[in-house]
Amino acid sequence: MSRDRRLVRHPAPRGRPDARGRGLRAVVAGGGIAGLTAAIALAERGVTVDLYEREPYLGGRVGGWTTTLPDGTRTGMSRGFHAFFRQYYNLRTLLRRADPGLDVLTPVPDYPLVDAHGRTDTFQGLPLTPPWNALRFALRSPTFTARDLLRVDRRVAAALLDVRVPGTYTDLDRLDAREFLDRLRFPHAARHLAFDVFSRSFFAAPERLSAAELAVMFHLYFLGSSEGLLFDVAAAPFDRLWDPLAAHLTRQGGTIHTGTAVTRIEPGTRHTVHTGDGAVEADAVVLALDVGGLRRVVGDSPALGPRAWRDRIAALENAPPFLVRRLWLDRPVDSGRPAFLATGGLPPLDNVSVLDRFDSDAAAWARRTGGSVVELHAYAATVPRDETSAALLTRLHRLYPETRDAGIVADLSEWREDCPLFPPGSFARRPGVETPVEGVVLAGDGIRVDLPVALMERAATTGWTAANRLLAGWGVTGHDLESVPVRGRYAPLRLLPSAR
Repeated sequence: MSRDRRLVRHPAPRGRPDARGRGLRAVVAGGGIAGLTAAIALAERGVTVDLYEREPYLGGRVGGWTTTLPDGTRTGMSRGFHAFFRQYYNLRTLLRRADPGLDVLTPVPDYPLVDAHGRTDTFQGLPLTPPWNALRFALRSPTFTARDLLRVDRRVAAALLDVRVPGTYTDLDRLDAREFLDRLRFPHAARHLAFDVFSRSFFAAPERLSAAELAVMFHLYFLGSSEGLLFDVAAAPFDRLWDPLAAHLTRQGGTIHTGTAVTRIEPGTRHTVHTGDGAVEADAVVLALDVGGLRRVVGDSPALGPRAWRDRIAALENAPPFLVRRLWLDRPVDSGRPAFLATGGLPPLDNVSVLDRFDSDAAAWARRTGGSVVELHAYAATVPRDETSAALLTRLHRLYPETRDAGIVADLSEWREDCPLFPPGSFARRPGVETPVEGVVLAGDGIRVDLPVALMERAATTGWTAANRLLAGWGVTGHDLESVPVRGRYAPLRLLPSAR
């Protein structure tokens, strides 16, 4: 249950209670968070839904599958740890469709942030209420002093205190995150811990990330929310998040086609959707694809939309590649290690997870063997896969010296390059949920929606929004959304004078 009394509810358009008996059919391309959300939202209102996913599993970049280790153990594998923050309201609404108590999630008591000099910040014990949470975090940080606070340019800081969506994008999207922090006069020693950790969660170095995205993210996680900066993690492999939702969708009359991709669309009074299994006619289409998939489908559908819109889709960029390396070690890591450790200024390592502290499969393997399961992440990799992988292991050995002599029982990696990039100046041309084609909508974490959301929450929010747009066109009631406030919570703080 939310602790934030300032949570904002965004009512959906009202109409008929459902579309049952009208013979409406929708195709959803993509079975990640956005696609599952849209499919469930439509099916619950009586629309016949066919969901197509090219992979053999659901969940997209948060999907999971089963693999066999060299010792014969069958265990869950994924593209890496994900943080389920408490202010991910629309994602949690989705998960509650199959798990009302969110029993599949478990809290992480803290996640320290450590830099190259061993200086550590923590989120444990912080006040929940803004702005005292941010002020307390800054003042107790070993990298941020009271003198640093006085040097901060208060005029620039007002952009963080007075985040407005979408107004902040108009104000700041032309700047990159590094330039913004320079103007803020934010101390270099504190950037790794206070900002870089978050900017890199967008799989981009600060100089390739829009300052507006950084400001909105700071609002979402810190100054706009009283939910706190601690988060939950999946207590089981990711397939146990999505399989129950797939069952829920099926009970609502939806049909799921895994291992089958949507390839192109012929728009018309009813749209013809081509897939690896043939073609299907639909009244509506939701394209809930990653950047590459969306570019391919639109590029291979020459009649889909006007040239200007198609060019915007073609111009979407992928973020640099990232690497997730998961190690099954023959001995435990020190019992004092946190379940999750974030790093700043220790490239290419961005975080370390001790999976056997929260993942049921990893915990079972560790109990049986006396070992441990450790996962290493490198976002926005700048060198080839093998070099990145080796450097990750070197960093682990330095941070957790007890792992130097550990034998590696199994070693699996995921090297991917399919996350959206949000470079400076990109917001105005970023495609939104609506398209110029009647009955075709977009969803995904790379799609514009004018609410203070990011990452998995943006995926879920655009999924609900895409379904709502279609339902409104049919005169059917949609699904209400929730978010942190759409602008800064404390009006007097916006009047801070310039430090100059």
